[in-house]
Formats: sequence, structure tokens, C-alpha cells
Amino acid sequence: MTPHTPAVDGRTRHYGHFYGLGEPEGDGPVAVVIGNCQAESLRVALDGGGLRTVRTPAVHELVTADLPHLDRWLARASVLVSQPVRDDYHDLPLGTRQLTARLGAGARVVAVPVVRFAGLYPTSAIVRPPHDPSLVPPLVDYHDLVVLAEAAARRDGTTPPVPRLDAEAVRSVAALSLHELRKREQAHDAVVASDLFDDPSFEQMRTLNHPGNPVWTALASRVRDRLGLPDHVVDPGRQLLDSVHAPRLQAVVDAFGLDDEATDHWIVEGTQVPREEVREAHLRWYEREPQVVGAGLARHADTLALLGLA
Repeated sequence: MTPHTPAVDGRTRHYGHFYGLGEPEGDGPVAVVIGNCQAESLRVALDGGGLRTVRTPAVHELVTADLPHLDRWLARASVLVSQPVRDDYHDLPLGTRQLTARLGAGARVVAVPVVRFAGLYPTSAIVRPPHDPSLVPPLVDYHDLVVLAEAAARRDGTTPPVPRLDAEAVRSVAALSLHELRKREQAHDAVVASDLFDDPSFEQMRTLNHPGNPVWTALASRVRDRLGLPDHVVDPGRQLLDSVHAPRLQAVVDAFGLDDEATDHWIVEGTQVPREEVREAHLRWYEREPQVVGAGLARHADTLALLGLA
């Protein structure tokens, strides 16, 4: 069934080709890239050089009305590049296995990992509380494990632990993070990204899950290599996934021998937000959302122990 073209608004203009408002440039085979917010950056780095890519909403933003448009592109696609997505994600047939089944004959599938590397931001964490996985703290969506431990101590009426923030602890967190990334790569036969962080730099990651351009260039090259396509380097003319930058700790600079200076602020949409302002806002928020504290302590127990916060 041919999908209806939706009313033109900001969303449909942004994803115009996906909704049938024109065709992607070029005449090569179509590639669809599916995943979280990282997928669009990878798509940009893959575009051209024998591939026509389609800007597609992130998988968590797709709704029922989008399915006919997605199916139209899957039927046309010669390549599906996908982060691992479980079956019936958000109660929709968006799992990687389900998407693969809707591809045309002869289409190829390449798995890519969700890239998370905590070595450059060892106290940063993501918490998805079971009672509401969409719940995020104010100002920045990331949790600071030092602040989380402080919130737990306030809740329990105890003295907050003193964090162990030295080069050895940073390298231990990095090793744990790389171990988890390698497990994800191996479990899904995904293109390898973990070795990119053998010698990490802040250019590679803006936050623990927002890679910079060097990572996207390398990952796109490896996807192309798996597909047997000639090398093709894209200069997007801008920094990808650049909206949020986490503070840079001196312990990280020391651990990896970096030339960068430590910072004590976040950058959110180009505006500096002091780390202390974020800490205070998060502590107030944890008082209103105590379940998040428990979920964070459980989810990140190993890292908390490495940082002396358990």
C-alpha cells in the first residue's frame, strides 16, 4: 500500500525524503540507517560514494503512522545499517529482525554497535528507571555518579563518600566500558568500534554516548568495507552530535596524557552551564525522584565501586 503523504510541518520537512517529499540525490542503491540519535550521524558519514541514504527519524521517535513510510524505504533498500533493536520496540515492529524481514530480495544488513565509551567521562552515566525509562534529570540528561552517591547518602542520612578520581581509576572505568562495548559488538556481529578508543581523545567523544566526527568517519569506512564498497570520506561541514559537551576532568587528562585543559562546566546548545549548577539541580530532582537513585546505584554498581563510591 502506498503511504499517504502527511501534512507538511517541521518534522515532515526535516525528514522530507522519508515522507515522500522528494528523492535523495544520486542514483546509487538506497541505504537505510536505523538506530538512536547516533544513527543520523552515521548516515551523514555514509552518504554518497555509491550509496543514497535516507534521513530517517530515530527509532525511539517512530510512531505507528510512520510505518508505511518506513516499509516503503525498506522495500527499496539494498542496504540496512542498524544498531541492535529488540523485537516490538515501543510496541511497534521495529526490531532489527523484523526490519530485516521486510527488506527486498538480495538486500544486505550490517549491524553497528551503540557507541558508548565512559573512559573520557568516567563519572557520567545514563539511568533508565524501570518505572519510567524516559525520565531524565533537568539541565542535562546525564547523571553524575558522584552526585548520585551524594543523593543516596542524603537519603540514608550518611556521609557522602569521597570519590576516587585518579588516573588509575579512570583507566579502570575505561577498561570496563570497552569490555561492555566489545560484548555488544560480538553479540551482534557488529562492525567494530571499540579499538578506536585504545588511545582516546576528547575529539572522539563529546559525552559518553555522543561520538565526534573522527568516530563517525572511521565507523562509516568500516561499514563500507564490510559491504565491499570503495572508500569514501564525507566532510559534513559541521560537527556531528555537537549539542552537549560534558565537563573534562583533570584525572582523565592525566590518565591518557592529553594536552587538553580540564573544564568545570557543561556546554548545552553552545551555552556554558556550571557543573555546580547541574549538581544542585540534580540533587533537588533526586529528592523528588528517589526511585531513580536506587535504579542508578544498581545499574552502575561496578563503576561506582571503581570510583570508590559504592
